[in-house]
Amino acid sequence: MSQQDPQQSGSEPSQPPVLDPQVPQPQKRSKGKMAGLGCLGIVALLIVMGAIASGGGSENAGTPAAKSSPPPAPVGAPKGEPAKEEKKAGPVAVTAEKTKFEKGVFADGTDYTSVLITVTNNGDKAIDVNPLFVTITDTSGTKHTAELGVDERQIATVDLAPGENVSGAVTAKGAFTPKYVTYTDGIIGESVRADVP
Repeated sequence: MSQQDPQQSGSEPSQPPVLDPQVPQPQKRSKGKMAGLGCLGIVALLIVMGAIASGGGSENAGTPAAKSSPPPAPVGAPKGEPAKEEKKAGPVAVTAEKTKFEKGVFADGTDYTSVLITVTNNGDKAIDVNPLFVTITDTSGTKHTAELGVDERQIATVDLAPGENVSGAVTAKGAFTPKYVTYTDGIIGESVRADVP
């Protein structure tokens, strides 16, 4: 028996194929790149749809958008200024004037300053008037509260019906020059100010 050459036997060992470096090999596409391209396409589609919906592709594309302008200025107002809203008269009107202090029952020997005020109800509901609802502010900005019963002409504590008015003195402790009075409708109501000429 002759020995067979191992290379000539029917079972040859398998060798990997030799790749030619000049022939380009197909590349595997990653799933991430495909997903990214798909998302990019969706975003581009949404941008185009948004531009069309906002009128970018319509026949109005060359027309400038309408701009909002301020309300017209009232006749005689300087140009460029918007119209100012007119303040309507409130339901309560107050007037004030200087008056001489006239000693009342509860006045002691200290100095007092009085202001004569008139409160008018221009509204459609009754309002309360009380000297404690009025403060006097002096020329230096100090606010003074009312002293009760020290001036014999003190304003009455009343309910004013629509169209009614009441006058009387409001007095504070100390000697000062009054600048204005402030009436408040009740303890937490709206305030009305009147200058003291």
